[in-house]
Amino acid sequence: MRQVPLDFGYGPECTFDNFTPGANAAALQHLRTLGAAAAPVYLWGPSGCGKTHLLRALAARVRAAGGVVGSFEAGQGLPWTIDTGWSLVTVDRCEELGPDAQRAAFALFEAAAADGVAFAAAGRLPPVDLPLRDDLRTRLGWGHVFALAPLTEPETRAAIRREADRRGVLLGDEVMSHLLRHHPRDLATLMLLVERLDRYSIERGRLVTLPLLRQMLGEEGGLPDEQAGAAPPRAAEAGGPPGAPGRGVAQGRGA
Repeated sequence: MRQVPLDFGYGPECTFDNFTPGANAAALQHLRTLGAAAAPVYLWGPSGCGKTHLLRALAARVRAAGGVVGSFEAGQGLPWTIDTGWSLVTVDRCEELGPDAQRAAFALFEAAAADGVAFAAAGRLPPVDLPLRDDLRTRLGWGHVFALAPLTEPETRAAIRREADRRGVLLGDEVMSHLLRHHPRDLATLMLLVERLDRYSIERGRLVTLPLLRQMLGEEGGLPDEQAGAAPPRAAEAGGPPGAPGRGVAQGRGA
C-alpha cells in the first residue's frame, strides 16, 4: 500500500533570502534596495539562472511592505492594464512576447513611468537583442541592466543540498551526482526533481536512493518541456487559463 504524502506547503516561496547569488550578488543587492521611484530594471541570462526567482522575490518584498504588485509574462491573457495604487509592475519572459503583448508591455512601461511605479522585467536576451518592437526594446534598456550567470557546480550542489535539508531528505552523493550528470543544470529543473523525488519516496515509504530515482524516472518520465528551465505561464493565478483576458497577477494589501 502506498502512503499518500500530505501537502505541508513545503514549496519554497521565492525570496531574496533563499536565492543563491553566485556571481549575481550585484543584481541581488540592487533589487533588495529598489525604491518606488527607481529606474527600471532588466534581468537577462540563460534559463535557470534566477531571473524569475528574483522578480518574484522583489514582488514578495513589495507586498510584505504593503504594496500592490502587477505581474505579467509571455503567454498570459490580454488585456494588460495597470491600476491606481500599484507599487510594482513586473514582466517576465520578454523574448517570447508576441505583437499584442509587446504593445501591452509598452503601455505598462509608459504608465508605470508616468505614475512613479517601479518596473522590472526579465528575459533570456539582453535588451538590444530582443526580438521586440524598437520602442519597447529601447525602454527595457533604459535603466539598470544585469546579466545573470548560472551557478557553478559547487554552488548548484550547495543550493540543492539546502533544499533537500529543508525537506528533510537525505540526498546522498550518488543521487546528487546523477542529478547533475544526467539532467539540465539549471536550478529550477533540479529543484523540481528534488520535489518529485521527495514525494515519490514518501508515497512508497522508501529512502531516497539512486535506484529509487531511476524507478521514479522510469515510471513518470522526465520533466515536461515547459518545466525544464522555464516557468509555465501564471495566468491561472489571475483567474483564467492562458489566453483569457486578465490584468495580471495583482497581489498585495490583502490580496
